[in-house]
Amino acid sequence: MAVFASNHPLVKHKVSLLREDSISVKSFRELANEIATLLTVEATSNIALKNAPISCWSGNISAPIMADKNPTLVPILRAGLGMLDGALNVIPCAKISVVGLKRNEETLEPEGYYQNIVSDIAERKAMVIDPMLATGGSAIAAIDLLKESGAKDIVALFLVAAPEGIEAMQQAHPDVDLYIAAVDQKLNEKGYILPGLGDAGDKLFGTIV
Repeated sequence: MAVFASNHPLVKHKVSLLREDSISVKSFRELANEIATLLTVEATSNIALKNAPISCWSGNISAPIMADKNPTLVPILRAGLGMLDGALNVIPCAKISVVGLKRNEETLEPEGYYQNIVSDIAERKAMVIDPMLATGGSAIAAIDLLKESGAKDIVALFLVAAPEGIEAMQQAHPDVDLYIAAVDQKLNEKGYILPGLGDAGDKLFGTIV
């Protein structure tokens, strides 16, 4: 498994802005999608191409186009929806698969409550999107479901990740590459990322108490 921690200056800048404790819901949403756009560009840099005939203004030419079907974006509900528009900016024709998981705050284990995965996922790159990779439980569970559905080519995109979550992913799914905007320091005793972003889902949906 390869771990690609973004070195793009704009990604670093935007992640820093995301960390601001007093950030508005509007700003958090906008930044999350902007970072998702940049990560998606990085995560699609090795997509296969083939030459195809194109009718150009200057005549018929052979030009590179995507060789395979459009990827399927897989937001992990609910917080993953906050990165979906940003990813769609890069791949507007992508199919959408959805996996609903939530973390049990006592056991820190993921609990599934919904899934809707495209039927031909074996023929597409699956791109899991979620703001946080903390313990890794939700991402691992989502990828388990994708593989059970036939997915063979999977990558995962995160705004921030803890080393513990990366290690868990390496153990569970060594064939899945990770694209991460920022690798943070560690998890605290409650399983939250430090310094992290706080609860990304609450900040995206405006449900902070």
